[in-house]
Amino acid sequence: MTICNRPKSRRWLAALLLLPVTTLSAATVSPALASYGDAQLNGLGEILRHRVQQEPLNFWVTLIFLGALIHTFITHKFRQWSHAFEKRQPWLARVLHLLGEVEIVFGVWCLPLVALLLAAAGWTATHEYLTQRVSYIEPLFVVVIMSIAATRPVLQLAERVLASVAGLGGGSPAAWWLAILTLAPALGSFITEPAAMTIAALLLAKQIYGRGPGNAFAHATLGLLFVNISVGGVLTHFAAPPVLMVARPWHWNTPFMLSHFGVAALGGIVVANAVYYLAFRREFARLAAAPAPAVESAERAPCWLVAIHITFLVWSVVNAHHALPLIAGFLVFLTLHFATRSHQDTLQLRSPLLVGAFLAGLVIHGGLQQWWIAPVLGRLTETPLLLGAAALTAFNDNAAVTYLATLVPGLTAGMKTAVVAGAVAGGGLTVIANAPNPAGQAILGRFFPDGISPLGLFLGALPATLILIASFLLLR
Repeated sequence: MTICNRPKSRRWLAALLLLPVTTLSAATVSPALASYGDAQLNGLGEILRHRVQQEPLNFWVTLIFLGALIHTFITHKFRQWSHAFEKRQPWLARVLHLLGEVEIVFGVWCLPLVALLLAAAGWTATHEYLTQRVSYIEPLFVVVIMSIAATRPVLQLAERVLASVAGLGGGSPAAWWLAILTLAPALGSFITEPAAMTIAALLLAKQIYGRGPGNAFAHATLGLLFVNISVGGVLTHFAAPPVLMVARPWHWNTPFMLSHFGVAALGGIVVANAVYYLAFRREFARLAAAPAPAVESAERAPCWLVAIHITFLVWSVVNAHHALPLIAGFLVFLTLHFATRSHQDTLQLRSPLLVGAFLAGLVIHGGLQQWWIAPVLGRLTETPLLLGAAALTAFNDNAAVTYLATLVPGLTAGMKTAVVAGAVAGGGLTVIANAPNPAGQAILGRFFPDGISPLGLFLGALPATLILIASFLLLR
């Protein structure tokens, strides 16, 4: 029996297994949505089957992406397995430990992806997709902003500001916790979310995690941090990646963001912090009784150097989408850092580079998923769209979700605000849900002996996510 005579339910499955053997055009690697010619189709399943029949490569790139997602959820298992092989097979233990680093997951899974693209589409199409159709400016920007934000002058300035607020509560762990998780997210709307994440995570490491919090509280605080940072960046139109993706095509500006998202975002953050504080008030009492971690007091950076570092932060934010001035400014900053090393700590580049690699791998994979994300988003009304965007964000970067929403024709103004609200509200459910999350994990991961549990992170972020979703539904 030929394929054409098989039942319909089997024909599309057989078709997706037949990878093309000829060299294809670059458009086949990531076809334009209009090229499928399926506007007349109604059912979501019918549309997806048609797109797989039109381009079987869709199925395979999404299967690899699913493998990478599963890998991110079990990285802590790889770390546990590496400990089991330390004495018997040291080389295998090192490999497993490397595979347990969540920052390299998407880079590792780029290897089978690129091999697949080369086999299916050829060198020219694959090279064009990787070098011209994928933008690496966001990973590059995150590397730069994380490196500058983690320097002694910037951290000391942020710590002095937050210390003045925490001092109102006596400087207790609870006061520091509330100050960091309330003010740092809002700061992300101005110095960008990656910078705010870096500052907040480093201060939480010093004031909270260094005191040995319990596992449940540690995961809950991390989840709350991720959610608040994701939501706190919506007060302006230039600082949060998911907002940057839509601001230009949808003509949104800062006054628009403040009026449509500001009250709901800030109100939701305050309510979420209060709920978590009440839930863990006994943990705060225990932390207050625990001895404070020994921290070496560094020499205070001079005011002129702090001002210069802030200038470099501003320069990086202004040129966040312009690679040449961004790189040029960072090179000048590195020269300055070396020249003023007596007022500096050792420049921390490992975490920024790992996070940059994570995001670069994510955008390579994410650019190939529009074939199924766009029809899913396009079939929802406002409230289901908000909830659907939040759910999709758990499995893809929220900036990718909002970007794909710009490709969906016919979205109303209410649907546009709904998809952005859902994307930012769901930005703390997983480490891949929001671009700055890997930065927070890289900084705080050392406080989790068995690694950060994906399930623990999800459960820790879920209450805050639901609170923010309710806030956006009520107040947007």
